[in-house]
Amino acid sequence: MSADQTPIHHDTPQSGTESPRRWGSDAIAETLRALDLPYLALNPGASYRGLHDSLVNHLGNRAPQMLLCLHEESAVSLAQGYAKASDKMMGAVLHSNVGLMHGSMAIFNAWCDRIPMLLLGATGPWDAARRRPWIDWLHTASDQGALVRDFTKWDNQPGSIAAAQEALLRASQIAMTAPRGPTYVNLDAALQEAELTESLPVPDVRRFQPAAPAAPSAEALAEAVRLLDGARNPVILMGRASRQLAEWQDRITLAEKLQASVLTDLKAAAAFPTDHPLHAALPGHFLSPEAAKVLRAADVVLSLDWIDLAGTLKQAWGKDTITSRIINISPDAHVHRGWSHDYMALPPADVYLMCEPGAAVPPLLQALPARERPARRYTPYEPAAEEKTLTLKALAHAVNKATENLPVCLTRLPLGWNGGWRHFQHPLDYTGSDGGGGVGAGPGMTVGAALALRDTDRICVAVIGDGDFLMGNTALWTAAHYGIPCLFIVANNRSFFNDELHQERVARERGRPVENRWIGQQIAGPDIDLGNMARSMGCTGIGPVQELKDLLPAIEQGLQAVRRGEVALVDVRVPTGYDSNVSGSAPAASQQR
Repeated sequence: MSADQTPIHHDTPQSGTESPRRWGSDAIAETLRALDLPYLALNPGASYRGLHDSLVNHLGNRAPQMLLCLHEESAVSLAQGYAKASDKMMGAVLHSNVGLMHGSMAIFNAWCDRIPMLLLGATGPWDAARRRPWIDWLHTASDQGALVRDFTKWDNQPGSIAAAQEALLRASQIAMTAPRGPTYVNLDAALQEAELTESLPVPDVRRFQPAAPAAPSAEALAEAVRLLDGARNPVILMGRASRQLAEWQDRITLAEKLQASVLTDLKAAAAFPTDHPLHAALPGHFLSPEAAKVLRAADVVLSLDWIDLAGTLKQAWGKDTITSRIINISPDAHVHRGWSHDYMALPPADVYLMCEPGAAVPPLLQALPARERPARRYTPYEPAAEEKTLTLKALAHAVNKATENLPVCLTRLPLGWNGGWRHFQHPLDYTGSDGGGGVGAGPGMTVGAALALRDTDRICVAVIGDGDFLMGNTALWTAAHYGIPCLFIVANNRSFFNDELHQERVARERGRPVENRWIGQQIAGPDIDLGNMARSMGCTGIGPVQELKDLLPAIEQGLQAVRRGEVALVDVRVPTGYDSNVSGSAPAASQQR
């Protein structure tokens, strides 16, 4: 939206004369303000009532401002979307063990997505003698952090306010150090509510910043330069990357200097312009046959924090020996653990630079000699063409046409989306998938991204499946309440269709009727009125759109509502099925939920 728009809605506390007495949670709140956290997304709970009071009556609900969510998963997903669009961290607060359990799937998404966030929890009182009967016992765990320890970078339950201040500093520092991820600080309820008996200064957070990005070693860098300079047919795998325009341009310059073929990935955010002549094949969740052919022909592969490098190489080579020399640039192994296998298979590497791509690309550019190379050019694919019936491809065409002259940030794409249906030409054109495959993250992530981009001209648009939307739909209320404009276009096939394909495959293998694949999958009888659902939460609800002639006007109506500062939803009834050219649709059907 416009850069001069008003701030989001603020629930302003009544002013009053504050007592000179100070409480433990006051010092915690002051430390959160010093960390420059703009927002804390939360669903309220008594375990952190002390902190809640301090945020409202001590800080005035500003810096950080609380954002009320109707489910803990939405709160965490909102923080994930905010960081995906801004490269900056915000916080989420989770009530005791039950709130942490509610939010755990979204935390896992953020972990797999390598997204920084500060998670605050609460428990107790830890001192059993101070617990209220029944409820405080239910909401106290011996090791609450163990619930999420295997998919957070660090957790802590401090035993004093001074220790809590240090824990917040450490959690922030660790979360923002690559590879980034969520951290969790669990606050004892009694500690929050205890009166301070000594003065505790707010820490000088400037002295506790994350370290500068790790630089590649001179030896590894020199070997990478040697391989790339001698490559006849280099391929760059553009994986995880920052939203910074300078780094985006560096990646383009590197590809052009090498005249390298480039592949991108729908699991990651936009990392390279997909209409560039060096972009070799349409992006997908898996390699298309064309992309696999390009990769297999490479003599040198430069992987820039590519998600599942070993699996991608296997898609190209199968059981054959990988003949390309591999340069792997990624810090990801720093967070590889034993519980979750999100580290994927172990990739081969002839040169391994254990740093972020943003730290390696500039010295590569500087060191690589300029020399003539035969130009390697690909014809950019054409985005979705006009259809004669209301299909997902027709929806893609209508979105492209309606947003032709608008800066849009796509925050979500359904599984059936063909990577060739739209070009990405800017690092904010697409923010990538949810990370962990946890259905229901899309609405919260969209609201978080829209919050991060609210002071820009970008319009956040989610093209989202009905199953994903229905699981996380209450995030729309948060967007409407705080005035965070965004557009949800629901590709509503009234089915968990990916699982229909699973059941069809099993039935075929067992010689059983495939006609029964829909049972336990289709969302029908009664039909859910998504437009009314949106209107009930203060949003503009449009549809259901069931005729092709109504599609473009409906999307345009939704965009107009967003430009007025509203939250809008367009319910588009599409048939089940995936486009025949969806990149990797067969493995997606067999490997995803």
